[in-house]
Amino acid sequence: MTDSGEEQFTMIRIDRDDPGSADVRQLLSEHLADMFATSPAESVHALDSAALSGPGITFWTAREDDEVLGCGALKQLQQGQGEIREGEIKSMRTAAHARGRGIATLLLAHIVAEARRGGYHRLYLETGSQDFFAPARRLYQRHGFDVCPPFAGYGDDRNSVYMTLALDLGRP
Repeated sequence: MTDSGEEQFTMIRIDRDDPGSADVRQLLSEHLADMFATSPAESVHALDSAALSGPGITFWTAREDDEVLGCGALKQLQQGQGEIREGEIKSMRTAAHARGRGIATLLLAHIVAEARRGGYHRLYLETGSQDFFAPARRLYQRHGFDVCPPFAGYGDDRNSVYMTLALDLGRP
């Protein structure tokens, strides 16, 4: 509330961003630290800012004013037969102080919508099997992702859960 008694709202914006900017690097550093604290090193598939800047990856942040609240990326997988495009969701992260505000839901919906607009037919993701990752798995399941076998060079790993979503390209 302002001094005049009016409520003041700020908007959360999701935009393409630079994974190498200082505030994003800090968020990604926290992400990687959590991944290595909860999973064996060989089961950590999170990308750092340099990898997220690579070709075939589109990176977004959710911001309120200038503060980064979360991030996520879409990595284009090798094209299969014909014109079928597939992608992998990478580095979904919500800042600790912003959890519980729906930031991950906003980011996921944005990435899925962008994938549809880009002509992707299917999305995949890898997340952890430990209790730490249960909220992420529930988020993905609520948005239609189903458990699937390993994809795109991943192997069987008891520390990983693989998920996929077929995209209806007619939907917004």
